[in-house]
Amino acid sequence: MEDLLQQLQRVPELQTVPMTQLQWMADKGRIDSFADGEKVFNKGDAITELRIILKGEVNLFLEQAGNLRNMGTVGAGEITGKLPFSRMKGATGTGIVTGETIVFSLHQDFFPEMIRNHHELVEALVHVMTDRVRDNTRMQQQNDKMMALGKLSAGLAHELNNPSAAVVRSAHELKKHLSNIPDNFKRVIQIRTSEQVVDQVNQLVFSKITNAGKTSLSMLAKTALEDELTEWLESNEIANAYEMTEVMAEFDIHAEDLELVKSWLRPEDKQPVIGWIYQVLTTEKLVTEIEEAAKRINTLVTSVKGYTHMDQAPEKQLTDIHVGIRNTLTMLNHKLKKNGIKLIESFDAQLPLASIFISEMNQVWTNVIDNAIDAMECRSNNTLEIKTEKKGSFINVSIIDNGPGIPKEIQDKIFDPFFTTKSIGKGTGLGLEVVRQIIHQHNGKVYVDSNQGRTEFIICFPI
Repeated sequence: MEDLLQQLQRVPELQTVPMTQLQWMADKGRIDSFADGEKVFNKGDAITELRIILKGEVNLFLEQAGNLRNMGTVGAGEITGKLPFSRMKGATGTGIVTGETIVFSLHQDFFPEMIRNHHELVEALVHVMTDRVRDNTRMQQQNDKMMALGKLSAGLAHELNNPSAAVVRSAHELKKHLSNIPDNFKRVIQIRTSEQVVDQVNQLVFSKITNAGKTSLSMLAKTALEDELTEWLESNEIANAYEMTEVMAEFDIHAEDLELVKSWLRPEDKQPVIGWIYQVLTTEKLVTEIEEAAKRINTLVTSVKGYTHMDQAPEKQLTDIHVGIRNTLTMLNHKLKKNGIKLIESFDAQLPLASIFISEMNQVWTNVIDNAIDAMECRSNNTLEIKTEKKGSFINVSIIDNGPGIPKEIQDKIFDPFFTTKSIGKGTGLGLEVVRQIIHQHNGKVYVDSNQGRTEFIICFPI
């Protein structure tokens, strides 16, 4: 087997360390061998040793929802475990080896001597710790983004469900409705009447379609109109009277309108013409429902594209910040409705365009607004106000909620990495740290002003 000192020299991070210091480490440490599938450590075990993998590999598994998830692998020549000045206490997961694995270990009891006498070795290991902190922070930030995306995806799926279901339902009804037209067309084409009567019927029907929705009837008035129409249709022996009344009432057709149409026609033409009117109105109703649902889907898709800033270069662009805020609100609309939150938009209509990284700023709006919504969860009379204004050469965006507020003693800590007031599993403590970094990138600042019953985040950045 290769000499231990030679193996330590081949570790990339230790290649600049003097041989005498590596010899000291080799003398103080020990070597352990593990068989395939054996555990090196378990979740919760105290981390008391620096470890270097000399052969094989150790896989780190975290338990999530009862299943073990592989979070990474430490292979031959890599350093893991406790490091000088590290505050690591316990294992967050389980380490399981793959294949025959040999591990060098150095107990933390030797760290004070190392720090006193072997400076190059300490410096090399501190660099390892710095890289590890950076990698862990990056991974946590990515996890935070994925959690945010998960929240947005759940809300988006809910928002898309209603209009997509409406499209399917109305399309099915339209298909069924159109299948009845050929039989009715036979009766209509046999009608003998003047061009003037045809124009009069057309004008009446299409004036009702044009003005549809302009008159809003109460439930009581609509029921009364439907009763009026049913009575007229049945007294005039029109087939499917009950089926026709709801659609006719929606287009504000009254018994007097039908009486007028009747006066223009021969008695035998009354049924096919009234039937034709019903068919035209039903087709219009179903097509309108499909159009409105499709517009809603298009609005949501447009919001998603605007939110993610798809197909755009990652550089600052002049933009109306209200667009990004509204796109974010569209993405979070499900949570707003679920928590019964009243939204107040106090937007400055004269606000100039701002030079920003659009996608990053959308992440700022998401993190702060989502936090505000979460703060009002399980409360009543919830209000979220978003206010924009120009102050000198800066833009101020205030996001205000009437949740419980942030205690004074922790307000200075909320922008610190990994600090969170949320329960386990609901937050990583990186949301506001990301906000702070992005606003700093824009040469701006973010402040919080919170008292019981009111929290205001003020985001300030140059135009």
